[in-house]
Amino acid sequence: MTVKPLRRRAALRLASLGLIGSLLTLGVGAGPSARAAADERQGPKPTVVLVHGGWADASSWNAVVHRLEDRGYPVIAPANPLRDLQTDAAYLSSVLATISGPIVLVGHSYGGMVLTDAAIGNRNVKALVYIAAFAPDVGDSIQTLEAMNPGSEVGPSTLTLRPYPGGVDAYITPGVFHHVFCADLPTSIAAVMAATQRPIDAAAVAEPSGPPAWRTIPSWYLVASDDHAIPPATERFMAKRAGATTVEISSSHVAMVSHPDAVVELIEAAAAGLVTK
Repeated sequence: MTVKPLRRRAALRLASLGLIGSLLTLGVGAGPSARAAADERQGPKPTVVLVHGGWADASSWNAVVHRLEDRGYPVIAPANPLRDLQTDAAYLSSVLATISGPIVLVGHSYGGMVLTDAAIGNRNVKALVYIAAFAPDVGDSIQTLEAMNPGSEVGPSTLTLRPYPGGVDAYITPGVFHHVFCADLPTSIAAVMAATQRPIDAAAVAEPSGPPAWRTIPSWYLVASDDHAIPPATERFMAKRAGATTVEISSSHVAMVSHPDAVVELIEAAAAGLVTK
Protein backbone atom coordinates (compact mmCIF):
# COMPACT_ATOMS: atom_id res chain seq x y z
CA MET A 1 0.00 0.00 0.00
CA THR A 2 2.94 2.36 0.47
CA VAL A 3 4.59 1.81 -2.89
CA LYS A 4 2.70 4.48 -4.82
CA PRO A 5 3.22 7.31 -2.25
CA LEU A 6 6.92 6.51 -2.08
CA ARG A 7 7.23 6.55 -5.84
CA ARG A 8 5.31 9.84 -5.93
CA ARG A 9 7.63 11.40 -3.33
CA ALA A 10 10.69 10.15 -5.21
CA ALA A 11 9.36 11.63 -8.44
CA LEU A 12 8.69 14.96 -6.74
CA ARG A 13 12.17 14.95 -5.25
CA LEU A 14 13.78 14.32 -8.62
CA ALA A 15 11.65 17.04 -10.18
CA SER A 16 12.67 19.52 -7.48
CA LEU A 17 16.33 18.64 -7.92
CA GLY A 18 15.95 19.21 -11.65
CA LEU A 19 14.40 22.60 -10.98
CA ILE A 20 17.20 23.58 -8.60
CA GLY A 21 19.74 22.51 -11.20
CA SER A 22 18.03 24.66 -13.81
CA LEU A 23 17.99 27.67 -11.49
CA LEU A 24 21.68 27.26 -10.71
CA THR A 25 22.44 27.04 -14.41
CA LEU A 26 20.64 30.34 -14.87
CA GLY A 27 22.47 31.86 -11.91
CA VAL A 28 19.32 32.29 -9.79
CA GLY A 29 20.18 32.06 -6.13
CA ALA A 30 23.79 31.32 -6.98
CA GLY A 31 26.31 31.95 -4.24
CA PRO A 32 29.72 33.62 -4.65
CA SER A 33 31.38 30.48 -6.01
CA ALA A 34 28.71 29.98 -8.68
CA ARG A 35 28.89 33.65 -9.63
CA ALA A 36 32.68 33.48 -9.83
CA ALA A 37 32.43 30.46 -12.12
CA ALA A 38 30.03 32.36 -14.37
CA ASP A 39 32.38 35.35 -14.41
CA GLU A 40 35.26 33.10 -15.38
CA ARG A 41 33.29 31.78 -18.35
CA GLN A 42 32.67 35.38 -19.46
CA GLY A 43 36.39 36.22 -19.35
CA PRO A 44 38.50 38.45 -17.11
CA LYS A 45 37.04 41.72 -15.89
CA PRO A 46 38.71 45.13 -16.16
CA THR A 47 40.75 46.43 -13.26
CA VAL A 48 38.92 49.15 -11.35
CA VAL A 49 41.18 51.91 -10.00
CA LEU A 50 39.57 54.09 -7.31
CA VAL A 51 41.08 57.55 -6.68
CA HIS A 52 40.12 59.42 -3.52
CA GLY A 53 40.03 63.18 -3.18
CA GLY A 54 40.96 65.69 -0.52
CA TRP A 55 39.95 65.23 3.12
CA ALA A 56 39.62 61.48 2.55
CA ASP A 57 41.87 58.50 1.95
CA ALA A 58 41.69 55.15 0.18
CA SER A 59 39.54 53.70 2.98
CA SER A 60 36.68 55.92 1.81
CA TRP A 61 36.23 53.34 -0.95
CA ASN A 62 36.03 50.33 1.40
CA ALA A 63 32.33 49.56 0.86
CA VAL A 64 32.76 49.89 -2.91
CA VAL A 65 35.85 47.68 -2.90
CA HIS A 66 34.03 44.89 -1.02
CA ARG A 67 31.17 44.92 -3.52
CA LEU A 68 33.40 45.02 -6.59
CA GLU A 69 35.61 42.20 -5.35
CA ASP A 70 32.53 40.10 -4.59
CA ARG A 71 31.62 40.57 -8.26
CA GLY A 72 35.03 39.42 -9.44
CA TYR A 73 36.70 42.74 -10.29
CA PRO A 74 40.39 43.32 -9.57
CA VAL A 75 40.52 46.58 -7.58
CA ILE A 76 43.28 49.03 -6.66
CA ALA A 77 42.67 52.10 -4.47
CA PRO A 78 46.00 53.95 -4.42
CA ALA A 79 46.93 56.68 -1.96
CA ASN A 80 46.50 60.03 -3.71
CA PRO A 81 49.37 62.24 -2.45
CA LEU A 82 47.20 65.43 -2.36
CA ARG A 83 50.24 67.67 -2.85
CA ASP A 84 49.71 69.34 -6.23
CA LEU A 85 47.90 68.42 -9.41
CA GLN A 86 51.00 67.77 -11.52
CA THR A 87 52.63 65.57 -8.88
CA ASP A 88 49.43 63.71 -8.05
CA ALA A 89 48.62 63.04 -11.71
CA ALA A 90 52.16 61.82 -12.36
CA TYR A 91 51.90 59.46 -9.38
CA LEU A 92 48.57 58.04 -10.54
CA SER A 93 49.91 57.70 -14.08
CA SER A 94 52.79 55.62 -12.73
CA VAL A 95 50.33 53.32 -10.94
CA LEU A 96 48.23 52.92 -14.09
CA ALA A 97 51.33 52.04 -16.10
CA THR A 98 51.81 48.91 -13.98
CA ILE A 99 48.36 47.51 -14.83
CA SER A 100 47.92 45.26 -17.86
CA GLY A 101 44.56 45.01 -19.57
CA PRO A 102 41.54 47.32 -19.56
CA ILE A 103 41.07 49.82 -16.72
CA VAL A 104 37.97 51.55 -15.38
CA LEU A 105 39.31 54.69 -13.69
CA VAL A 106 37.10 56.13 -10.96
CA GLY A 107 37.58 59.37 -9.05
CA HIS A 108 35.87 61.22 -6.21
CA SER A 109 36.03 65.00 -5.74
CA TYR A 110 39.62 66.21 -6.38
CA GLY A 111 40.37 62.67 -7.56
CA GLY A 112 38.49 63.64 -10.71
CA MET A 113 41.02 66.42 -11.39
CA VAL A 114 43.84 63.92 -10.96
CA LEU A 115 42.45 61.15 -13.16
CA THR A 116 41.48 63.60 -15.93
CA ASP A 117 45.15 64.45 -16.36
CA ALA A 118 46.64 61.05 -15.45
CA ALA A 119 44.70 59.02 -18.04
CA ILE A 120 46.10 60.93 -21.00
CA GLY A 121 48.26 58.64 -23.16
CA ASN A 122 47.33 55.39 -21.39
CA ARG A 123 45.54 53.16 -23.90
CA ASN A 124 44.44 50.71 -21.20
CA VAL A 125 42.12 53.27 -19.60
CA LYS A 126 38.82 52.49 -21.31
CA ALA A 127 36.32 54.31 -19.07
CA LEU A 128 36.30 57.26 -16.67
CA VAL A 129 33.82 57.40 -13.80
CA TYR A 130 33.33 60.61 -11.82
CA ILE A 131 31.69 60.33 -8.39
CA ALA A 132 30.68 63.85 -7.29
CA ALA A 133 34.02 64.80 -8.80
CA PHE A 134 35.68 67.59 -10.69
CA ALA A 135 35.77 66.87 -14.42
CA PRO A 136 37.89 69.80 -15.64
CA ASP A 137 38.53 71.10 -19.12
CA VAL A 138 41.94 72.47 -20.06
CA GLY A 139 42.77 75.48 -17.90
CA ASP A 140 40.11 74.75 -15.25
CA SER A 141 41.08 74.70 -11.60
CA ILE A 142 39.16 73.75 -8.48
CA GLN A 143 38.92 77.46 -7.74
CA THR A 144 37.36 78.41 -11.08
CA LEU A 145 34.97 75.45 -11.08
CA GLU A 146 33.81 76.11 -7.51
CA ALA A 147 33.10 79.74 -8.44
CA MET A 148 30.78 78.81 -11.32
CA ASN A 149 27.70 78.33 -9.13
CA PRO A 150 26.69 79.05 -5.53
CA GLY A 151 26.34 76.19 -3.10
CA SER A 152 29.84 75.14 -2.01
CA GLU A 153 30.45 75.49 1.71
CA VAL A 154 34.17 74.82 1.41
CA GLY A 155 36.06 78.07 1.90
CA PRO A 156 38.08 80.23 4.30
CA SER A 157 35.44 80.07 7.03
CA THR A 158 35.27 76.26 7.02
CA LEU A 159 38.95 75.41 6.55
CA THR A 160 41.80 75.08 9.04
CA LEU A 161 45.26 75.80 7.60
CA ARG A 162 48.42 74.21 8.97
CA PRO A 163 51.87 75.05 7.56
CA TYR A 164 54.23 72.16 6.81
CA PRO A 165 57.77 72.24 5.35
CA GLY A 166 57.22 73.37 1.77
CA GLY A 167 53.59 74.39 1.87
CA VAL A 168 50.32 74.82 3.74
CA ASP A 169 47.83 72.01 4.37
CA ALA A 170 44.10 72.68 4.30
CA TYR A 171 41.74 70.67 6.53
CA ILE A 172 37.98 70.97 6.84
CA THR A 173 37.42 72.32 10.33
CA PRO A 174 36.14 69.39 12.44
CA GLY A 175 33.19 71.34 13.82
CA VAL A 176 31.67 71.74 10.35
CA PHE A 177 33.05 68.60 8.70
CA HIS A 178 29.82 66.62 9.08
CA HIS A 179 27.66 69.28 7.43
CA VAL A 180 30.10 70.24 4.68
CA PHE A 181 31.44 66.82 3.70
CA CYS A 182 29.15 63.98 4.72
CA ALA A 183 25.80 65.26 6.00
CA ASP A 184 23.96 62.00 5.28
CA LEU A 185 26.22 59.86 7.46
CA PRO A 186 25.77 59.20 11.20
CA THR A 187 27.44 61.75 13.49
CA SER A 188 29.75 59.12 14.99
CA ILE A 189 31.12 58.11 11.58
CA ALA A 190 31.51 61.73 10.52
CA ALA A 191 33.52 62.44 13.67
CA VAL A 192 35.99 59.65 12.86
CA MET A 193 36.28 60.84 9.25
CA ALA A 194 36.98 64.39 10.44
CA ALA A 195 39.69 63.20 12.83
CA THR A 196 41.41 61.04 10.19
CA GLN A 197 41.00 63.31 7.14
CA ARG A 198 43.95 63.61 4.76
CA PRO A 199 44.68 67.30 4.12
CA ILE A 200 45.24 68.74 0.67
CA ASP A 201 47.85 71.37 -0.07
CA ALA A 202 46.02 74.70 -0.17
CA ALA A 203 47.86 75.73 -3.35
CA ALA A 204 46.35 72.81 -5.29
CA VAL A 205 43.00 74.60 -5.62
CA ALA A 206 44.45 77.14 -8.05
CA GLU A 207 46.34 74.72 -10.33
CA PRO A 208 45.01 74.55 -13.90
CA SER A 209 44.22 71.22 -15.51
CA GLY A 210 45.72 70.00 -18.76
CA PRO A 211 43.93 68.57 -21.80
CA PRO A 212 41.10 66.36 -20.48
CA ALA A 213 41.07 62.61 -20.95
CA TRP A 214 37.27 62.66 -21.25
CA ARG A 215 37.61 64.08 -24.77
CA THR A 216 38.82 60.70 -26.00
CA ILE A 217 37.69 58.25 -23.30
CA PRO A 218 33.99 57.53 -22.57
CA SER A 219 32.86 58.86 -19.21
CA TRP A 220 30.16 58.29 -16.59
CA TYR A 221 29.14 60.74 -13.87
CA LEU A 222 27.27 60.44 -10.57
CA VAL A 223 25.75 63.76 -9.48
CA ALA A 224 25.18 64.11 -5.72
CA SER A 225 22.15 66.38 -5.47
CA ASP A 226 22.70 67.18 -1.76
CA ASP A 227 26.40 67.98 -2.12
CA HIS A 228 27.67 70.85 0.07
CA ALA A 229 31.25 70.68 -1.21
CA ILE A 230 30.81 70.87 -5.02
CA PRO A 231 27.62 72.65 -6.15
CA PRO A 232 25.31 70.08 -7.81
CA ALA A 233 24.70 72.58 -10.63
CA THR A 234 28.43 72.52 -11.37
CA GLU A 235 28.47 68.72 -11.29
CA ARG A 236 25.64 68.65 -13.84
CA PHE A 237 27.49 71.16 -16.03
CA MET A 238 30.74 69.17 -15.96
CA ALA A 239 28.92 65.90 -16.71
CA LYS A 240 27.10 67.42 -19.66
CA ARG A 241 30.23 69.08 -21.03
CA ALA A 242 32.11 65.77 -20.90
CA GLY A 243 29.25 63.97 -22.64
CA ALA A 244 29.08 61.62 -19.67
CA THR A 245 26.40 59.04 -19.06
CA THR A 246 24.89 60.60 -15.96
CA VAL A 247 22.88 59.47 -12.95
CA GLU A 248 21.76 61.63 -10.07
CA ILE A 249 21.04 60.52 -6.52
CA SER A 250 20.13 62.23 -3.27
CA SER A 251 23.51 62.10 -1.56
CA SER A 252 26.08 64.17 0.25
CA HIS A 253 29.53 64.67 -1.21
CA VAL A 254 30.66 61.17 -0.15
CA ALA A 255 28.30 59.04 -2.24
CA MET A 256 30.80 56.15 -2.26
CA VAL A 257 30.41 55.93 1.55
CA SER A 258 26.69 56.62 1.95
CA HIS A 259 25.44 55.02 -1.30
CA PRO A 260 28.01 52.37 -2.32
CA ASP A 261 25.45 50.28 -4.23
CA ALA A 262 24.64 53.19 -6.56
CA VAL A 263 28.34 53.84 -7.10
CA VAL A 264 29.04 50.19 -7.89
CA GLU A 265 26.10 50.09 -10.28
CA LEU A 266 27.54 53.02 -12.25
CA ILE A 267 31.02 51.46 -12.29
CA GLU A 268 29.57 48.19 -13.60
CA ALA A 269 27.67 50.11 -16.28
CA ALA A 270 30.98 51.65 -17.38
CA ALA A 271 32.67 48.25 -17.36
CA ALA A 272 29.87 46.48 -19.21
CA GLY A 273 30.92 47.41 -22.72
CA LEU A 274 34.65 46.92 -22.38
CA VAL A 275 36.58 44.30 -24.35
CA THR A 276 38.43 42.26 -21.75
CA LYS A 277 40.38 39.84 -23.90
